[in-house]
Amino acid sequence: MKKYDKRYYKENAVVTYIMNKDSLLLINKKRGLGAGKVNVPGGHIEDGETPFEAAYRESLEEVSLKVEDLVLVGKLYFKFLDGLTMMGWVFKTDNYTGEPKESDEADPFWCNTATIPFNNMWADDIVWIPEMLKGRFFRGYFEFDEDIMLKRVVEFYDSYEEFI
Repeated sequence: MKKYDKRYYKENAVVTYIMNKDSLLLINKKRGLGAGKVNVPGGHIEDGETPFEAAYRESLEEVSLKVEDLVLVGKLYFKFLDGLTMMGWVFKTDNYTGEPKESDEADPFWCNTATIPFNNMWADDIVWIPEMLKGRFFRGYFEFDEDIMLKRVVEFYDSYEEFI
């Protein structure tokens, strides 16, 4: 699966899973790719920015939280039939300051990890999020035709060393 790291992707993005005990901060996405779906804070990596810097910035911009101690837990590779290709860096943390606030892009809410609304999320999320919440690392390759998942290849790792 690491072969996907070497491919070119038109877009590079981040998502950040912010945890609070048995709860996960989710957002109702208001605009952009995935508008109308439930997701987590995230967005595009800007020129000259590292994935970690993008995750910090996006969390602050979208939900007004300052995140710390981000751990890279996964990489996602997407190909859409309309030509969009995207590589996503997946971070997780339980260290943050502030209270979640709504922005023009996101309406945040806490959700118990046992009741995640997968039916309102991207189709790939149910494949890897449960394993990520158990502490596993992963790489996932997905092909989509708009909202319909056509292909998936996912590898899970039990340690960070295996993942990297």
